Amino acid sequence: MTDTVLDRFLRYVVIDTQSNAASSSQPSTDKQKNLGRLLVDELAALGLEDAHLDEHGNVYATVPGNVEKSVPVICLCSHMDTAPDFSGKDVKPQVVRAYAGGDIPLVGDPSRVIRVAEHPDLEQQIGHDIVTTDGTTLLGADDKAGIAEIISAAQYLLENPQIKHGAVKLLFTTDEEIGRGADKVDLAKLGARFGYTLDGGRIGDVENETFSADAVTIDITGVAMHPGTAKGRMENAIKIAADIVSRLPKDITPETTEGKVGFIHPTGITGAMEGAQIKLIIRDFADEGLAEKQALLRSLTESVLSEYPGSSFTFTVVQQYRNMKVVLDQHPEVMDNLIEAVKRVGLTPVQHSIRGGTDGSRLSFMGLPCPNIFTGGHAYHSPLEWISVQDMETTVRTIVELVKVWEQRAPEN
Repeated sequence: MTDTVLDRFLRYVVIDTQSNAASSSQPSTDKQKNLGRLLVDELAALGLEDAHLDEHGNVYATVPGNVEKSVPVICLCSHMDTAPDFSGKDVKPQVVRAYAGGDIPLVGDPSRVIRVAEHPDLEQQIGHDIVTTDGTTLLGADDKAGIAEIISAAQYLLENPQIKHGAVKLLFTTDEEIGRGADKVDLAKLGARFGYTLDGGRIGDVENETFSADAVTIDITGVAMHPGTAKGRMENAIKIAADIVSRLPKDITPETTEGKVGFIHPTGITGAMEGAQIKLIIRDFADEGLAEKQALLRSLTESVLSEYPGSSFTFTVVQQYRNMKVVLDQHPEVMDNLIEAVKRVGLTPVQHSIRGGTDGSRLSFMGLPCPNIFTGGHAYHSPLEWISVQDMETTVRTIVELVKVWEQRAPEN
């Protein structure tokens, strides 16, 4: 196989793999397995004899080590699904060769333009080949770029046996975009000691910290009554729900916060006169901050319901993920080796905190310490998504250097 990282990427993005939070199955959409089966075939063609797709849609494979000394087994992970935020069907990628600067119009929807003023990173991409969509779908660089980069690096290692390395496990998951990517991962079968997700953005950016996250559901039971005889008796659950949302503090919302500031964010509201439901997410980098926001939301709900004596509510909290830095700080070699690899390809590592989560968040707390590595993608989850081919190639080189660092720093037997 002589495919480049671009060849792979273009092949993967045209496969519709959007996940669906409304589904209770794993994977949430069976079409994710279409990409999984293709990946298994490609990995098998490279000579990875254990490549397989499990019943949950996850793909496993191993690049065997080629040294006698004991090198910690590491895992490289990316997810196959794309976000439900925007259409991922019938993706039509376009490649802008030798980008000369300026705004990039998207041919499928003239109203959509990737503007330098809104995407200043384009100023660093002169001469690069830029991949975009036609403007009618998202691209899927999140995270099919990561998949293409991992498999390209695996092929390079296999074709260059003079590069000494330990065993490298490959893992491609489903349903990451809806928070279930690690739910059905079998870590015992995977057999890795440390991991890295390839799910980041700008090259050079490495991430060892995420939000801690909870989901909250508030179910409201009102008092239904015929509107003609409702005076003094009706308690409309829709209005109660609206009142709760309207009282959320304006300074702890996604649209008013950045950096290390968390938020409370309503994601859905449904209902009728007799009953309504509000779904929210709470985010903070510290568990204490998460608990404070949860208490604030509960107190606000109780205050609103005190004005409706005939109505009641239930307040349900589901833990989603926790800040992976808590785990990674106990294993400094994981980040140290990554930072060394980034330097070796000529980049200056920049450590960032993710205002979100990755599979690495869950995997870290499941026992696989797992920071996040850049893929080169930009403007994820939107029709303005774009990525540089040269940045993808840099990521491939970074993966190869990372594998080499782990071997070189492992003690001799």
